[in-house]
Amino acid sequence: MALARRLSRLGTETAFAVSAAAAAWGAKGNTIYPFHLGDIDLATPAHITEAMNAAIADGRTGYCPGPGIPQLREAMADDINRLRGTAYTADNVAIQPGGKPVITKFLQAVMDEGDEVLYPNPGFPIYESQIEYLGGVARAYRYLPTERGFAIDLEQVRSLITPRTRAIIYNDLQNPISAESTQEEREAIAQLAQEHDLWVLSDEAYFETRYSGQSHSISSIDGMKDRTVILYTFSKKFAMTGWRLGAGIAPVEVAKVFSTMNTNNESCTTHFVQYAGIAALTGDQQPVADMLDVLRGRRDAACAMINQIPGVDVATPESTFYLFPDVTEAVRRVGATDVDDFATQALHATGVSFCTRNHFGRRQPGEDRDYIRFAYSGIDEHRIREGLGKLKDWIESA
Repeated sequence: MALARRLSRLGTETAFAVSAAAAAWGAKGNTIYPFHLGDIDLATPAHITEAMNAAIADGRTGYCPGPGIPQLREAMADDINRLRGTAYTADNVAIQPGGKPVITKFLQAVMDEGDEVLYPNPGFPIYESQIEYLGGVARAYRYLPTERGFAIDLEQVRSLITPRTRAIIYNDLQNPISAESTQEEREAIAQLAQEHDLWVLSDEAYFETRYSGQSHSISSIDGMKDRTVILYTFSKKFAMTGWRLGAGIAPVEVAKVFSTMNTNNESCTTHFVQYAGIAALTGDQQPVADMLDVLRGRRDAACAMINQIPGVDVATPESTFYLFPDVTEAVRRVGATDVDDFATQALHATGVSFCTRNHFGRRQPGEDRDYIRFAYSGIDEHRIREGLGKLKDWIESA
């Protein structure tokens, strides 16, 4: 029996393949230092879990409204407005089973087959996967290295826009490269969206995973609220990756479409989990601050160790829990054939497991530097120092 032809266009998160390789190496008795997956090894704050358990005890285990329970939608709108200076209402909020569904539903809502969508590369691989799976044309835009990290190549973005361009996916506070837009860059993207009548998916998964300063949303720029969909997830801020709770905050017409899609796809987001979401947004925020303190310590330890390794260099980001160091010289130093071979050699020589640039979209023409991604959300400071110390010794001895 033949399967659908469109399946050939469906990608995946290849970071999970790195997890499998690390697990296989660990099963042989080797010590693994897991920098590969952006999961969080910190517990969900207790009051959130307690709210879920209370909701189950109260019988909140049946169907609920497709767009989400009203109390959560109202709490979400209030939280978004407080932090972004916007004026959303509950009607703008469509609760989702995680952040990923927002990507798919956004594309289904605004993109027809053959339409072009701009997306960041390196970037979250599901953007590219879903654009192509749904029959769109994926147009990758790149980042350029700077002293403070990475910046969007705005000239390339301008050059990619055609009459068929329908939308741009914009991930400020970016996975995997931890890039954060300046206000000038954010306004430049907003101006292009308005000049060319483009929809914007603003992936704000890491909006509140930051160590200093204040995050800003493109939705708060004049003229952007009615053409922007915000991707919100509880996964990162509240250590709720496995709970599968998120939201699309969108113009009312799009939020209604999302709600219809919810009814078609999932019926509704898990009822009792939504009460946990209310507790997360409205309850004690000290556990969130405590988690950020832990992550800040991990960031500082990792950056200090990485910048001591020969042939490896990274800037210190103010947000996310990822580092994206340039390892071009280190790849050559150990005699690896390419950056993926470097990763395999590193795993077997040191137990340090990480993703490479190649896990985050197809390489673009002209790329001549090699990068890897370290996620420090699932490994404590002691093991960060221990693992990266072994990586340093291995590269130094090459």
